[in-house]
Amino acid sequence: MKAFFQRLGALAHKETLHISRDAQVIYMALGMPMVLLLLFGYAISFDLNSLPIGLVDQDQSPASRRLVQSITASDTFSIAAHLPGPEAVEEGFARAQFKAALLIPPGYAKALKRASRADVQLLLDGADGTTAGIALGYMANIVQAESIRIQGGNAESLILPIEARVRARFNQGMKSALFIVPGLIALILSIMAVMLTALTVAREWERGSMEQLFSTPVGRLEVVLGKLAPYVVLGLIQVMLVVALGLFVFDVPFKGAMLDMFLVSILFLACMLGQGLLISVVTRNQMVATQVAAISSMLPTILLSGFMFPIENMPSFLQALSLVVPARYYIVAMRGIMLKGNDLSLLWPQALALLIFAGIMVLASTARFKRRLD
Repeated sequence: MKAFFQRLGALAHKETLHISRDAQVIYMALGMPMVLLLLFGYAISFDLNSLPIGLVDQDQSPASRRLVQSITASDTFSIAAHLPGPEAVEEGFARAQFKAALLIPPGYAKALKRASRADVQLLLDGADGTTAGIALGYMANIVQAESIRIQGGNAESLILPIEARVRARFNQGMKSALFIVPGLIALILSIMAVMLTALTVAREWERGSMEQLFSTPVGRLEVVLGKLAPYVVLGLIQVMLVVALGLFVFDVPFKGAMLDMFLVSILFLACMLGQGLLISVVTRNQMVATQVAAISSMLPTILLSGFMFPIENMPSFLQALSLVVPARYYIVAMRGIMLKGNDLSLLWPQALALLIFAGIMVLASTARFKRRLD
């Protein structure tokens, strides 16, 4: 056993020296995660900011102008076009001038004075269903606030027999960054981890240095673990950098324990590093390994992990397929730790799934690693 750990340490030291002397690996491991987090963090957002709307104000009264001011008072909506009539709305949608159109009919102010009730129409471009749904919610809140103001601040007159009072937990401001950043951490780590290890053995096969390992008494498991160990440490540095960037740049809270985050991150890194090493052992070619690594890490994490799309809304066969995607469990764990303050007593199912997947990857890599030249 002592000899096993000595050989394992020697292999890990050798791999660490290779990493430290390769500027490309250092940049990919430490620079790319920060670039990807900033790029995805700012590019992917479900928050509305200055959504362009077209305005058809056929009443032209102080009351209608007050409604328009209420809608544009925040940064959510901005008037992109003042339209002469309802017939111009369709053309504006076709030209992509705006995403929504507000129609204030003639007699709006008189209807308010006569019955304290008036109708307005909101048209939405349903081609982007997500934006349309969010815009509808924002507009409903604005119109309700304006209705309360017209009632003299008496909200009780608007209350129905059954009233639902909604309070958002863990994300009171409904910021999309709080939902996206933990998923981005999983996406970035999965891509980087698989890509890094997918190139290691394939590079050694191409350079012929694998023959040197065959001439030593090291076993297959020692080679696999010795190559994975330095990248686990490097991956933990990635985790610290990406989490710190998410906290300071995107104001994502961290309510859980750092130790819990490191434990689940180690398991997730073992999964993805093992997957990359298996790809490297099977392909023995850097170009093929890079392509397979990119496809097998990026697409499942984006599509089947719950990062962007709820798993519950997927067809049954895709829900079943998502069970073998490690990022699915890591994202749940990271959102629980960062946003809810969950600990491993609540997240043990996710940790167990990651442990099983990591074990399978290490065993498969060891089984496929042959001590012979073809």
